[in-house]
Amino acid sequence: MLLISFLIVFPLLAALAIAFAPTADLRSAFVRWSALALAIASVVLAVAYFRTGPEFFSLGDTWNGLLDQVFLLGGIAVALVLLYLCRRISVRQWYIPALILLQMGLILVAELAPGHPEVARPFYVDSFSILMALIVGVVGWLIAVYAVRYMRDYHAQHPEVRDRQPAFFAIVFLFCAAMFGIVLTNHLPGLFFFWEITTLCSFWLIGYSGTAEAMRNAYRALTMNLIGGVFFAAAIVWLTFNPELQTWELDVVIANGGAAALIPAALIAVAGLTKAAQMPFHTWLLGAMVAPTPVSALLHSSTMVKAGVFILVKFAPVYHGTEVGLLLALIGGVTFLATSLIAVNQRNAKLVLAYSTIANLGLVVMCAGVGTTATLWAAMLLILFHAVAKALLFLSVGTTEHLVHSRDIEDMDGLVYRRPVLAMTLMVGMLGMFLAPFGMLISKYTCFQAFLTVDVFPGGGILLMAILAFGSAPTLFFWTKWMGKLVAMPRRTPEPMPEVPREQAFALLALTGLTYLACVLYPFVDWAFILPYTQALADAGLVPPPSDSTHWETFILMSVMLAGMFLLPVLFWLRPPHYATVSGYLSGANVAGSASYRGAMGGEREVTARGYYLTAFLDEQRLTRQGLIAAGILMIAMLMGAAL
Repeated sequence: MLLISFLIVFPLLAALAIAFAPTADLRSAFVRWSALALAIASVVLAVAYFRTGPEFFSLGDTWNGLLDQVFLLGGIAVALVLLYLCRRISVRQWYIPALILLQMGLILVAELAPGHPEVARPFYVDSFSILMALIVGVVGWLIAVYAVRYMRDYHAQHPEVRDRQPAFFAIVFLFCAAMFGIVLTNHLPGLFFFWEITTLCSFWLIGYSGTAEAMRNAYRALTMNLIGGVFFAAAIVWLTFNPELQTWELDVVIANGGAAALIPAALIAVAGLTKAAQMPFHTWLLGAMVAPTPVSALLHSSTMVKAGVFILVKFAPVYHGTEVGLLLALIGGVTFLATSLIAVNQRNAKLVLAYSTIANLGLVVMCAGVGTTATLWAAMLLILFHAVAKALLFLSVGTTEHLVHSRDIEDMDGLVYRRPVLAMTLMVGMLGMFLAPFGMLISKYTCFQAFLTVDVFPGGGILLMAILAFGSAPTLFFWTKWMGKLVAMPRRTPEPMPEVPREQAFALLALTGLTYLACVLYPFVDWAFILPYTQALADAGLVPPPSDSTHWETFILMSVMLAGMFLLPVLFWLRPPHYATVSGYLSGANVAGSASYRGAMGGEREVTARGYYLTAFLDEQRLTRQGLIAAGILMIAMLMGAAL
């Protein structure tokens, strides 16, 4: 219990120290050492409860009652802060404060109800929550270290943006405290309190620059996450007054299963879909790209969206074998397919990463909806490896943007000749997104097998398999296209680029090493974290036991792919390629080697090589509209199916 208290309370104290640090150097030191302390504490938590079953902690009646009051008053405080932040909205945005008041009113109805449920065990630890705590602690540490120098350079390049770095880093640590609370809290109103803190933090961070675009996107994120908060609060009210399942303990709801738990599980599923940026709520995450790069990395990798899929995976035993679960899986499938296709025609590197994040989370939602042991195994691997690889990609793109002053993939042409180490980190992140063990081989192969067992209604499993197949192909296309730009030889001598700052280089190389380690040690991750969690659920009869294991031929193929993943980027680092001018025939008289030519009419034409974006074939607006309609219909059907 001491470690849990430290992980939740220490970031709050660190946030206060950072906010009121008298100098920038002292603030930077607080950020580095506090983030390192959280990373170490998360590792100690993993060691202390290594391969143990779920453990629950009680504080005693007095402290439990006090904790209820803290969560209630804290929730009211968050609601008041959100209402204060709405003071500058237009009249047409009246729905934002209305949503805040609605969800707070629902929570007050539950909290002030006579004889409301008591929570005897407000905190817990299991192997899945430990895995999530490691993601928040370790990946969050590296993002914070990276952000120290990045934010200094950000304000140097954007002098028009008001420097609010003390508040920025304080909010980052508040974010981490809330995430630790989400993954370690068994108290549903308490979980809702931490849930809303992430909503508040994301609003502030997305709107950091204060521009009209940033504030518009911040309020959009706030609106959509408040919608999810209303559904979460409604689930708590239902659990408060339902005589069949009157409880506020997360584990009791999950263990109960059946029809009694299906209604709150469906309501919380909507909250998870909004937080995980699934259709029809995905646009808030796209708008978050206006924020500084560390914010994007934080939202996509170790916090916020991971909270959404975490809660869905936790409720997977309730969804298993039900129409609600299948409809939830189809919502994830629609999101996965539509956003994978849309990512193909994006040139903005951050938008490619954003759409790929939404797509990968859609695959996790598919796994959670099916809710078998195999899909839970795949979902947990996807959550882990996506967190590491996507953090690496976002931070690498942020550094590249500062060096080339552009987010356009086309402007990263030949990066391997200018900054081989930076090109290596980008390539490792991309390879990590679609190679073994969490890309196109092990996890998706496991999903294919699991989808074959879905028999909620005829053809449901086949439909999920088709979505997985057609959604996986575009991911290979847009990642390899981007990698091709990095290694393509430019036609003009590359311009020199500044050195990567030391702190940023440390974070990038550390995340690169973590990506490699995660791949090599994934059987250990399975044995240490995933197997104990799924086995405990299977032993309790909440999910079916695993049917078979992966064949040795698959492991051999995976090892070959991993060897390629290791050697190719490292080769660029150890033996950086050198630019060599090679003249080739260009339909006219060559000018400047092979960079341009003079045609028959005497005009000089520059030779360029561009990637395929298929904008005429894959229309973003049409795909988005169709995805929103399909996901919206499926979500309504899911809620109706739970109620009937």
